[in-house]
Amino acid sequence: MAKFSSEEKLKIVLRYLEGNESINAISKETKASHSAICEWIRFYKESGEQAFIKSYTSYTVEFKLNVLNYMKITGTTSREAAAIFNISSSGMVRRWRIAFQTGGIDALQPKKKGRKSMNKEIKSKNLKQLPPVEGSLEALQAENERLRMENAYPKKVKCFSSRSGKITNKIKAQVIFELKKEFDVVELVKVADIPRSTYYFWEKRLNREDKYLEVKQAIETIYHEHKGRYGYRRIKKELEKLNHFFDKKTINRLMNEMGLKCLVRMKKYRSYRGTVGKIAPNLLNRNFHADNMNEKWVTDVTEFHLFGEKRYLSPILDLCNGEIIAYKVMDRPVYSLVGEMLEEAVKRLQPSNELILHSDQGWHYQMDKYQDRLREYGIRQSMSRKGNCLDNAVIENFFGLLKSELLYLQEFETIEHFERELNEYIYYYNHKRMKEKLKDLSPIEYRTQILEVA
Repeated sequence: MAKFSSEEKLKIVLRYLEGNESINAISKETKASHSAICEWIRFYKESGEQAFIKSYTSYTVEFKLNVLNYMKITGTTSREAAAIFNISSSGMVRRWRIAFQTGGIDALQPKKKGRKSMNKEIKSKNLKQLPPVEGSLEALQAENERLRMENAYPKKVKCFSSRSGKITNKIKAQVIFELKKEFDVVELVKVADIPRSTYYFWEKRLNREDKYLEVKQAIETIYHEHKGRYGYRRIKKELEKLNHFFDKKTINRLMNEMGLKCLVRMKKYRSYRGTVGKIAPNLLNRNFHADNMNEKWVTDVTEFHLFGEKRYLSPILDLCNGEIIAYKVMDRPVYSLVGEMLEEAVKRLQPSNELILHSDQGWHYQMDKYQDRLREYGIRQSMSRKGNCLDNAVIENFFGLLKSELLYLQEFETIEHFERELNEYIYYYNHKRMKEKLKDLSPIEYRTQILEVA
């Protein structure tokens, strides 16, 4: 739109007010926009000819606030407010409103006119670039700031890299992003030893919303709920129960980024003392499949050594669903460790059950007392071959899981604390821990499902 002088604006307004011409007709002839003519008419009605006399007055902060408050209370527009207060431009009123919303009352302060001379600007810039004089207060302050930054940077790096173990450019950028409120970015980039462009590349991505945020939170919840015992395959299946469907490689990558890993270690107690009784034949013969409950049981003894003390665990596992149906913990590997466990387990037997109980050739299982009890209950005894742990691989695998997911994963305050955690783990193993061969159900869930079908 062309610029119009005050006289031209006044003439256009008066033409309209005479009532012989419409705004559209005047706009077409004069090339002035419809909205501009409406604004001039409003100005004239409010302030008369004075509305078109240019004012070079510098508006005070108080005046600007009065205008903005009036607009807020009455709901008037910037155009209407400009006409009412005889402000030459409604755009100026809009700028005041935006400045106040973003910068508060300070943003309404009038700016000083003019600019520094070129010589002053150059001199000021050169003075800033000059290093402070050695030994001066400025030099000591700069050195102190540099030392604080060099001390803060590695601490932050350690926090960010403690999980992943690697210090990548992304981690360096994250640290700079965290510290930039306190220190200069240019100096931080030097300490981090990465190009400035690399930092700004990552900064853009750090400000983006993480599309995996929700699934990461779910992964962390599942991981800690199972105390770090689940790897990415099991976590993927748990996520699917929560309607989070992702490829297993994606879950593995996210877990690596989060520093979440499953730990595995193993230790075995040996109870073999030679032939001290009768050796039973290997009836199981590595056939670890069982269609029904109380068809095939396996047992063994393992040892835990903590706080200068030992604890021995003797469980019985049902091969149908992998459930620990009975167990006993004692501080010595005496016969009652196995005997009391057996008495607890046989409470599950029904008269129709035909059961095989498999073990290694440990001295407990060779004793006449133990074998007599098996015959009384109608249980057929089976033993692994000498020195062949694969013949009893299922119970060995359970011990490996137990030690990986409990003993080597947690720290214990006392031996009593360990025993409590051991009891809790066996409950967790039976009731919550999914098994792939059980269609991702826990042993108890699988047994319940079998009974419901039956």
